[in-house]
Amino acid sequence: MRNICSLLFILFSSVAGTSQTLTPELLWKLGRLSDPRISPDGKTILFNVKNYDLAANKGQADIFTTAYYGGEPVALASSPAEENSARWRPDGKKIAFLTADKEGAMQIWEMNPDGSNKTQISSVKGGVNCYGYSESLKHIWYSSDVTLDKKPSEIYPDLPKTDGARIIDGLMFKHWNQWDDYAYSHIFVATYAEGSMGAGVDIMPNERWDSPMGPFGGDEQIAFSPDGKKLAYTSKKLNGTAAATSTNSDIYIYDLNSGKTSNITEGMNGYDTDPVWSPDGNKILWLSMEIAGYESDRNRLFQYDFDSKKKGEVLSNFDYPVNNMSWTADGKSILFTASKNATKQIFIFDMQAKAGAELRQITNDQADYNDLCVFGSAKTLMVIASRTDMTMPQDLYNVDVKAGTAKMITNVNEKLLAPIKKCTVAKRMVKTSDGKDMLVWVIYPPDFDANKKYPTLLYCQGGPQSVVSQFYSFRWNFSLMASQGYIVVAPNRRGLPSFGEEWNDQIAGDWGGQAMTDLLSAIDDVSKEPYVDKDKIGAVGASFGGYSVYWLAGHHNKRFKTFISHCGVFNLESEYMATEEIFFAHHDMSGNPWDSPRPKSFDAFSPSKYVQNWDTPILVIHNEKDFRVPLNQGMEAFTAAQLRNIPSRFLYFPDEGHHVLKPQNGVLWNRVFFEWLGRTLK
Repeated sequence: MRNICSLLFILFSSVAGTSQTLTPELLWKLGRLSDPRISPDGKTILFNVKNYDLAANKGQADIFTTAYYGGEPVALASSPAEENSARWRPDGKKIAFLTADKEGAMQIWEMNPDGSNKTQISSVKGGVNCYGYSESLKHIWYSSDVTLDKKPSEIYPDLPKTDGARIIDGLMFKHWNQWDDYAYSHIFVATYAEGSMGAGVDIMPNERWDSPMGPFGGDEQIAFSPDGKKLAYTSKKLNGTAAATSTNSDIYIYDLNSGKTSNITEGMNGYDTDPVWSPDGNKILWLSMEIAGYESDRNRLFQYDFDSKKKGEVLSNFDYPVNNMSWTADGKSILFTASKNATKQIFIFDMQAKAGAELRQITNDQADYNDLCVFGSAKTLMVIASRTDMTMPQDLYNVDVKAGTAKMITNVNEKLLAPIKKCTVAKRMVKTSDGKDMLVWVIYPPDFDANKKYPTLLYCQGGPQSVVSQFYSFRWNFSLMASQGYIVVAPNRRGLPSFGEEWNDQIAGDWGGQAMTDLLSAIDDVSKEPYVDKDKIGAVGASFGGYSVYWLAGHHNKRFKTFISHCGVFNLESEYMATEEIFFAHHDMSGNPWDSPRPKSFDAFSPSKYVQNWDTPILVIHNEKDFRVPLNQGMEAFTAAQLRNIPSRFLYFPDEGHHVLKPQNGVLWNRVFFEWLGRTLK
């Protein structure tokens, strides 16, 4: 059986030469680790690694295990087929995973912990999206798409060639990068006995909404109670205009014996997601946003007590967004990750401690801790977490809860990255125009020499409420940018989380205000350094970052020599009318464009109103399947630049959504990106 090191050697051998510089092509050869799971006995970690084949223009995920304390990983499933969503069976005797059957539909399979005896256990028409075992091993839940609506050709059988046509009577007819497919993701519960599944029972019959929720929800939104008698799930039971204008999802409890469903978050109007049962089944945790329609509200940690029927916030004085919560085995403590000061750290909350001593931050690194695997009680706690920083992609770490230290136990890309010179990432505090302290990351090229001058890029973050943390992107990669000889300035401007709710909320209704001034404060401050070439400064960004670029193009006062905007918002009024999640635009614009009085954002903060000031070369990138920031935004911006005789280029991808996900498209994106910078900046 192949192990991960031999797989990586094959990959490494295919890289031409031993380049000392990170390149777009090398970036796409890096293995992408994800989805770690700890075994029921706490000894073994299960995880996925996805590798991409640039020539074939596709990726493939394989399944590995490694020991809790590290060691050489072992490949359990590494066939040419896609194998993902690996989960330990609760007794630890089997590992389940998803891979395709002979018809190409994803099904649940099981294998022994050493990878032998792979056996298909589900045969669900249309396939399985995600799944989970009950602790009792008597049931499995799974989600699968159920078609409830008819295509025009089914309504009018005498018009069989009208499949591409759509008859639309309400909103949310498209989402993120897909048109409505006439189907809904439903949860099914099936009996299970030692590798044998019964027929699934749809617990959402005839309901025209999804669980898990699109576009990115998975099995974290669905969970069996410890006794296997109840199933908690997340769903936004709204459709049409209500679904497009509200984020009001809820946590539902389905009783397997009675077949009845109850809503434990009724009256809570924002996103409620990700239920996690206590070990005794008497309580349940979930993530809750307070405001309906505010998709980037702070994730608060809530708890429901089944005995008292009461619910309440667990961390009422914690001003940072919570994720990835997990109970200790004795139910005495909760571990979770949270974004704090432009990093993501691990915290532990003692449910039984005296007031004032309950919460403790475990890690405090210049890093992001992401997935969290917890084993044992509060006194014998074992924790595995995935970790990234701006110079290293995701790997697994063994976390010492008492010491707050972390030891790497996988090194998926060791051979590929060993010859690559690292960049230096520095934290810099900058005073904003209103006297606040703003954290700015500055990424310096390898072999940086302070006696030289470097072209410099202002990176404008998207979101708008999305922290510039220690993430490792496979496209907006700061190490890649710096390795091409650029200093990168990445500010945590107003509107970004991890600095408290007030800082995060200040961007709403003020897109072109303080947030833009913060960006200029950051680049002006770093530009005082003698190693910054003030004649070679550019601004780049995507989504709201792309909006920022368009806004700066009309307000920069000759600071910048070039701009790059990917899938950016250009015309606030037309974007409002064309986007799918209306709640996002409505919240951040403070209303509809036809309201009286008309919200000032549509006129004062729309980049389209300031094209007369454009005087700088601009590269516009936009994608056909981006329904969040629709294609017309990029086309309008490029047309405006052309009519103004501004040197400009339009890069268009017909097969991508808001992100660029296909390998060859990703390499093309980077080549055009750096060619443009080389032409207009260097």
